[in-house]
Amino acid sequence: MAKKADRKIFVLDTSAILFDHNAVTNFAEHDVAIPISVLEEIDRFKKGNDVINFEAREFIRGMDKLSSDYSLQDWIPLNGNAKGKFKVLMNESGNGVDANKVFGEKKADHNIINAALALKHTEGNRKVVLVSKDINLRLKAKSLGIQAEDYMTGKIKDIDSLYTGKTILDSVSRKVIDQIYTDGYCSYKELVKERPIANHYFILKSKAEASSALAYYNADTDRIERVQKEIAYGIKARNAEQAFAMHAVMNPNILLTTIQGIAGTGKTLIALASALQQKSNYRQIFLARPIVPLSNKDIGYLPGDIKSKINPYMEPLWDNLKYIQSQYKETDKEYQKINDMVEHEKLHITPLAYIRGRSLSNICFIIDEAQNLTPHEVKTIITRAGEGTKIIFTGDVFQIDTPYLDSHSNGLSNLIEKLKNNHLYAHINLEKGERSELANLAGTLL
Repeated sequence: MAKKADRKIFVLDTSAILFDHNAVTNFAEHDVAIPISVLEEIDRFKKGNDVINFEAREFIRGMDKLSSDYSLQDWIPLNGNAKGKFKVLMNESGNGVDANKVFGEKKADHNIINAALALKHTEGNRKVVLVSKDINLRLKAKSLGIQAEDYMTGKIKDIDSLYTGKTILDSVSRKVIDQIYTDGYCSYKELVKERPIANHYFILKSKAEASSALAYYNADTDRIERVQKEIAYGIKARNAEQAFAMHAVMNPNILLTTIQGIAGTGKTLIALASALQQKSNYRQIFLARPIVPLSNKDIGYLPGDIKSKINPYMEPLWDNLKYIQSQYKETDKEYQKINDMVEHEKLHITPLAYIRGRSLSNICFIIDEAQNLTPHEVKTIITRAGEGTKIIFTGDVFQIDTPYLDSHSNGLSNLIEKLKNNHLYAHINLEKGERSELANLAGTLL
């Protein structure tokens, strides 16, 4: 273990703990301090059924277990020989600088900064670092001379190189492309030197003769196989990436799919249409999304009953369903089938919180806006999958609506990075906007 003077002291904010209840153990040989104001805030989150409430309860249980033979005001050794120690900071005086007065408001965030200031004074030559998912709190701490940083565990370092799920090969021989069309497959060695990632997609082009093909690497057969553009419940893929997304959702051997892309690329529409196309394979189709409260307030602040509170959040999902219905006449059986599925809850659109605790066996489960989930929330959803269940996550990792997540730390980015090359998983990044010519104009020029 490093000498005491070389070991840093990390002061944890509430947001870091609610992001990961094991945060206190993830600082190697360094020590961890928790301001008493953080414990007060954690206590207010312990009741409820959301993952954030689970994190609060698990943290409290963990602290109780670790401190069973100690006082929390002592430096308590963490489990493991390579770990440091932790304690609760009772002194939130700020050592002459009161953040509450500096920022003109008495609040828990300012007490946490004061605790870090007091610790910095008492610990002398040891480096004190405030760790928080709250960017504004970090900026306030830095303005008062406290080093502050984000909680980095589970964070994707290079988001610009996040796996896209596809490769364009533009110097493929006409012979190989003809083989793809004739036999439906070719050896991956005809195209690339190393074995591709499982379920990786390819756009194959022959420059000389202007021919092309869509394909993917099937890890089970160890070969490159053709992907055809299909129609799913009246919706036809408009580009190669949409064709890949449809293929991934409708491939029975791929049980987990992520579809990433900016607004208007057709993520949710493609996922829902593909699920409807294979509705006979599942007991139910669930389409859910996390509710991101307005101005960080619970939906209880909104007027009306629970249905009227959640309807604005669910409306984009209903819009996609109505668009699929619009591909048919009202007298068509496909049109009526969607109405019947909704009426009998074979197709169920609901907030994600209402899904937790339900059995997920033989279900096609689509989670929209997955970038607003934490890695732990994504893990919780996937670990509930029973036999015969397929899960599809859709979202845009660069469009985060929750205050303590970003493109590097959200659950969708984490999932894409960690599961690539698993034969049960496929990912595709949709790039081209297909909503309308006007929408594309705004996205390009404004």
